[in-house]
Amino acid sequence: MSVLIFDSNCELWHTRAEELGLDYISMPYMYNGEEYYYDLGKNTDFKKFYNAVRGGVVPKTMALNPENYKEILSPYFEKGEDVLYVSFSHKMSGTFGSLDIALKELKEKYPERKCTVFNTLSISIGALLQVEAAAELKKQGKSDEEIIEFLNDFTNKVSLYFMVDSLMHLKRGGRLSATAAVAGTMLGLKPVLTCDEEGGLKVIEKVSGRKKAIRKLAEKVVEALTHPEYKVYIVDADCPEDGQALAALVREKRPDATIVTQTVGPVIGSHCGPGTLGVAFVSDSRPIPLK
Repeated sequence: MSVLIFDSNCELWHTRAEELGLDYISMPYMYNGEEYYYDLGKNTDFKKFYNAVRGGVVPKTMALNPENYKEILSPYFEKGEDVLYVSFSHKMSGTFGSLDIALKELKEKYPERKCTVFNTLSISIGALLQVEAAAELKKQGKSDEEIIEFLNDFTNKVSLYFMVDSLMHLKRGGRLSATAAVAGTMLGLKPVLTCDEEGGLKVIEKVSGRKKAIRKLAEKVVEALTHPEYKVYIVDADCPEDGQALAALVREKRPDATIVTQTVGPVIGSHCGPGTLGVAFVSDSRPIPLK
């Protein structure tokens, strides 16, 4: 028997996680001298967090350590359960080095148990779509091997696009080079980013002005959505009006789309900053196809 888990950087909303019966790993963040663990929006004060960032507070995110992972995984192994962990992109955090250390130590204590980790090569709602699809397969009784086989193909069909008000948040967190950050914020350009073939971030387009950038995100969905049986997810970092505007633009051209809107969590928000807007959906190929 195995258990499917994910981490909160995949940003599946807490009510949906409960509906699917999924456990998750809460990822940490800190601001105003206090440490928090993201709970998928259950008790998160989003307004307090984003107001603090707009006021000049610099939030921090931290990697979990090996002991954290051992505490998280040991209860499953003690019950004789294996774990299938669908994770956010390993390229974006050193936390997975700690996970590797923990798994090696746990293997010595529980030699018959295993933890299979699937790297979605994405983050936030791009990873969410993969977690949700995996969970539906799990409910159907599919094996871990069957789910991994599905995800290996599905991950190349999940399209994630997002825009930020300023690339300097990503630069500060080491998610983007200083050169790219400075170049992307010149002349009032709004950069559109995605995840590359290694699961890192890449600017793929620069649009003049925020309204044009929102229309550009809508165009991406309208043009490339080929699997409307999967939801279209839209997230905003404390700019819900823009999220609703993007949803309206998509619905106008693609009434067949089922659109879900939600807020970007503080861990992701620590790196992308307030005003970020993103969309994820299933197409024939992700924006930068896997090699």
